[in-house]
Amino acid sequence: MCVFCKIVKGELPAKVVYEDDKVMAFHDINPQAPIHILVIPKKHIPTLNDISEKDKELIGHIFTVIKEIAKEAGIDQSGYRVLVNCNRDGGQEVFHLHFHLLGGKPLGPMVCS
Repeated sequence: MCVFCKIVKGELPAKVVYEDDKVMAFHDINPQAPIHILVIPKKHIPTLNDISEKDKELIGHIFTVIKEIAKEAGIDQSGYRVLVNCNRDGGQEVFHLHFHLLGGKPLGPMVCS
């Protein structure tokens, strides 16, 4: 079982900022910005490539949740970035689809190392 599935099941701790029946959001343990929240579907979807037609409503819901989290965090007006990594060359480390919500400072044109 992947680490994010364990968080969803309550088997691993996380600093949760949002949860409903479809989605969970929590602070990244290795933040790349003052605000760095991961938003994940509770359904295990390994990568962006694995999204199916049946997942369209879920993905739309995730973006609605991201918008609300950004507003609650106070970064909706100043700006934020939503980032999805896909597979190893894309920088994906945990193979459970997740969206990085980054903000709280000027992020510049790109977030790369």
